[in-house]
Amino acid sequence: MAPQTDQSASTPRLSLRDITVRFGGLTALESVSVDVHPGTVVGIMGPNGAGKTTLFNVVCGIYRPSIGTMAVDGTVVRPHPHTLTKHGIARTLQGLGLFAGQSVLDNVVAGLQHDTRHTFVEELLSLPRAVRDEREKKDRAMAILEKLNVAAFAAAAPDTLPYAIRKKVSIARALVSNPSLLLLDEPAGGLGHDEIDELAQLIREIPQSGCAVVLVEHHVDLVMSVCDRIAVLDFGKLIAEGTPEQVSADPAVTDAYLGVDAA
Repeated sequence: MAPQTDQSASTPRLSLRDITVRFGGLTALESVSVDVHPGTVVGIMGPNGAGKTTLFNVVCGIYRPSIGTMAVDGTVVRPHPHTLTKHGIARTLQGLGLFAGQSVLDNVVAGLQHDTRHTFVEELLSLPRAVRDEREKKDRAMAILEKLNVAAFAAAAPDTLPYAIRKKVSIARALVSNPSLLLLDEPAGGLGHDEIDELAQLIREIPQSGCAVVLVEHHVDLVMSVCDRIAVLDFGKLIAEGTPEQVSADPAVTDAYLGVDAA
């Protein structure tokens, strides 16, 4: 379990208020409010079609809510996918999104593209600031690969590696920017039992630096084992929110999710 913080005394890292998303006549989310505090892991659960992905895409700036606000550290923001790092947000993708033509190291360095301080001309001419900047990026990328125990694969092409290693590389690319909020989209997909256990340990360690984590995941055991709090959606509405113990004991959750096939 991630370290607990005094949530009543802290400003939420992420605050979603009355988020409503409509697609024509379809209401995908209705008045959903969720807080994510620094140093905590919050899971978003629900059966297929419950609205998990829609809520995740609101946070990522892919969808604009019809009603409601999103705040990061108390400031209302309207992010776009390409400006997430500006707000201290990093995300992983269900499909990994790794570049097959680049090495593992270069894939992780790509997570630092918004930290570039030199100009294109400086890079083209290999001027000292550009050389120094790129070296610093590679050092940061190697450090995170070492932390995730995959530094030995730094020079390899991602498509030559086992899926579990590629999954770690995608997480490393998200973590390399030192985000204050990490969004994990179905990180356990395609992993075996032992690999999920290893992933759980990794997720538990992330909040130790103060980073908050939002986890959207179908794997119920993983969510229950790593999350401080869980928000459960059903048909676009928030039907339960609380600790894993509180949520698992809620009859509405049992009826909506835990009693059905989560695949």
